[in-house]
Amino acid sequence: MEFYVFHIITFLMLVVTNAATLPPQLYWKSMLPNTTMPKAITNLLRPVAEYWSEGKATWINDADGVEFNVYYVYPEKVEHNISNLGNFFLKKDLHDGKKLSMIFPKTTSNNNVAKFLPKEVADSIPFSSNKMENILHKLSIKKGTKEYKIVKKTINECESKGIKGEEKLCVTSLESMVDFTTSKLGKNVEAISTEVKKESNEFQEYVIEKGVKKLGDKNKTIVCHKENYPYAVFYCHKTYTTEVYSVSLEGVDGNRVKTVAVCHTDTSQWNPKHLAFQVLKVEPGTVPICHLPPQNHVVWVSK
Repeated sequence: MEFYVFHIITFLMLVVTNAATLPPQLYWKSMLPNTTMPKAITNLLRPVAEYWSEGKATWINDADGVEFNVYYVYPEKVEHNISNLGNFFLKKDLHDGKKLSMIFPKTTSNNNVAKFLPKEVADSIPFSSNKMENILHKLSIKKGTKEYKIVKKTINECESKGIKGEEKLCVTSLESMVDFTTSKLGKNVEAISTEVKKESNEFQEYVIEKGVKKLGDKNKTIVCHKENYPYAVFYCHKTYTTEVYSVSLEGVDGNRVKTVAVCHTDTSQWNPKHLAFQVLKVEPGTVPICHLPPQNHVVWVSK
């Protein structure tokens, strides 16, 4: 995998009152008091103390650098990373005792670790292909650079037409993710991300343990995929042909993984060149296909 790192030198400063700068953690609690925040979210949050300072809050993004990678984004896209080759399997194989070759790469090296901005800050930065000049100025990015190409690619993907029956939105803040999810599923929801005891950049064999259980109701699932961007952006979408199952795995080395299987019962609208079809040797729309999401994705289900 190839990484692209660039420096953002204080690209934005915003001074607002305490009331307008409610930290994302507190917004989550106010909107979802009965929903536990998954690790994929907590890993992208800054400490609450960073949002306030004696009656006024000054936000400065002074990150030393942001890592980018070309990673699995969402099922209908063609672009993929080799770390996903083992994460596709047929739904008929979703049962205890089944052996699968999987990889759960190290988050410190393989995932985009850009953190969330407060909603007020994120909303002040354009996120549109017709606002590229403004975006580049805000983020101190020059045209023609690798960073420019990545930003442009992400925005284009977010603006692309979804597949039939898909409701989608690229959210640029945690607050926006919560708002989108609750507007579609209500507030009685569960947010889940993959949790791995021991990360590894190597494939190995895992066994599905007993206890596979379907979560949520039909048509009440949203999957949010981490995008490559200078700050945290997620592609969140809801489709009518998605089912989610809780899954626990044990590796041959004793590693344990707690995750969910996201299963697509109708793949007829997917790109025929989708990697899943190549790996599983099946045709679009013929059989249900499942995959295990990377650790920086969030799966939402109704309780």
